[in-house]
Amino acid sequence: MPQSKDRISFHDAIQKNKIKSILLIIVIFAVLIALSYVIGLIYSDYFFTILIFGIIISISYVLISYYNSDKIALASVQAKEASYSEYRQLHHIAEGLCLASGMPKPKIYVMQQEQINAFASGRDPKNSVICVTEGAIKKLNKQELEGVIGHELSHIANYDIRFMTLVAVMVGLIAIISQIFLRSLWFSGGRDRKGKSGAIILLIGIILAILAPIVVMLVQLAISRKREFAADASSVKFTRSPTGLILALKKIKNDKPIKVSGALAPLFISNPMKRVSGLFQTHPDINKRIEILERM
Repeated sequence: MPQSKDRISFHDAIQKNKIKSILLIIVIFAVLIALSYVIGLIYSDYFFTILIFGIIISISYVLISYYNSDKIALASVQAKEASYSEYRQLHHIAEGLCLASGMPKPKIYVMQQEQINAFASGRDPKNSVICVTEGAIKKLNKQELEGVIGHELSHIANYDIRFMTLVAVMVGLIAIISQIFLRSLWFSGGRDRKGKSGAIILLIGIILAILAPIVVMLVQLAISRKREFAADASSVKFTRSPTGLILALKKIKNDKPIKVSGALAPLFISNPMKRVSGLFQTHPDINKRIEILERM
């Protein structure tokens, strides 16, 4: 057992992970400003006319996806709404946690997968869904299922879908700006800037355009991992115990992966395809999550 000095307060864990998420999104914003500024020094107004057009299309696409995120996710995994009579325990767990947390109860869905997993989606607590696999219902006991539902409710309570949509918009804008700039070099060759200083600025712009999308993608994944840690801690807050989620994660760790779309993978409680830690993972290492929960 960890000593008292090693104990972690779930309140502190939630707060720290939220602060880290905000700091990381500031990094993305700083990259966006720096890239736009340097490109603005290189090109004249026509570049920004094309850029604005691209931004409008990108934001429109993201907003449509955002307002229909729950429908898109459920359709992708062919989930069905969980009837109250057939999935009574699942509904009772959700009702109890929502009552304790003061949240409206989300719609409950079930996906036909024998592996243990779950995800939440929706733009706000009033328009949200929780989807649980058949494997989770069969293989998890009440306490473990409560920990999983608590984790998913935490994503809804913390407005993680909205937060990650904002991040996705900013990351998408950086990708669009970089692509338009690099492609425009074929036509203009950077002729708007002449001399040694102009060549240096052009070189800086090219380097930023190549590296910025990679950097912000890594930051986006880091934010996703921080939100998972925050959801774990919030689950402890809702259920008043880390035990259920710890036992559930241990079972998930030993379970087989699920075949789903890569775009949906970040929504699940554990990456359904890969559980290897690293900079390119949407989820933290599951062993690290268990270790932190055991100290709460």
